[in-house]
Amino acid sequence: MSQENFQTTIQTLHECMEACNHCFDKCLKEENIGMMVGCILMDSECADMCGFLEQALVRGTPFVAEIATACAAICEACDKECERHDHDHCQKCAKACFACADECRNLA
Repeated sequence: MSQENFQTTIQTLHECMEACNHCFDKCLKEENIGMMVGCILMDSECADMCGFLEQALVRGTPFVAEIATACAAICEACDKECERHDHDHCQKCAKACFACADECRNLA
């Protein structure tokens, strides 16, 4: 399949990556950073995976299902971690991760 067939997914992945990077940055500046360690780690993992899948789709990878399955699992984990925190950036990130996990499951 060509890149054009994945435009919605690519956009969703990019939005999730941006939300995770924003959350990561904001978490590092929170007063009680010790409570944010899990969120910071998941943000980093999720942003990296979303970026990887986005690039793989643009390249036309033959491993769409395999990478999308892994990305969905990571997005779900990040969603759950971010939901635990009341910060606005965490809640926005959780929503982006939830949407991205759903999109990746459909792709897989």
